[in-house]
Amino acid sequence: MSVRWDVLLAILGMAAASYALRAGGYALLRATRPPPFVQSMLTYLPGCIFVAFVTPALLDAGPTRWVAAGCVVGVMLATRNYTIAILGGVAALWLLTLLPSPALSLPWPSLP
Repeated sequence: MSVRWDVLLAILGMAAASYALRAGGYALLRATRPPPFVQSMLTYLPGCIFVAFVTPALLDAGPTRWVAAGCVVGVMLATRNYTIAILGGVAALWLLTLLPSPALSLPWPSLP
C-alpha cells in the first residue's frame, strides 16, 4: 500500500482549517464580549443543531423511528434534559426493534 501525497495533504489541510476555525472562534469570544443578541442566540444553538441532524433522517424513516422520536419528545418535555431524552429515544428504538409488531413493520413510503 502506498501513500498518496495529494490525499494526505488534502486531509492535513482540512484538519488544519477545521482546527483554525474552531480555535479562532474560541479566541475571538475570549478576547471580545459578544452583544446580548448573540449571547441569546447561542443559548438556542444546541437544539437547532440537533434538529438539523435529526430531521433529514426522520423524513426517510419508518414508523418505528417515528415512534422513537415521539418518545424523545415526550421524555424531553418531561425532563428538560437532552441526555436523558436521547438515551430514552435510543432505548425506545432498541425495544421497538425487538418487538415483533406488524404495525411497526409495515412498509413506509419513501421520498422520491
